[in-house]
Amino acid sequence: MNTIRVDILNPKAARLLKDLADLNLIAIQDIPKNGFETILKKLRAKTKSVPSLDEITKEVELVRTRRYAK
Repeated sequence: MNTIRVDILNPKAARLLKDLADLNLIAIQDIPKNGFETILKKLRAKTKSVPSLDEITKEVELVRTRRYAK
């Protein structure tokens, strides 16, 4: 079995592909969306404010200090 990716430019081509799938000549599979991107969008939607670069830097430095203090 060969697998190829096809970008459909014309809706008529999509109908042709669906007809081929109905005849069991080809199988059409949807490409799943990136799970990480979906989770990131959900997290961003829930936050009230985005941390500034200074706040991120302070948090990173705090974690590094704790980690290397051991």
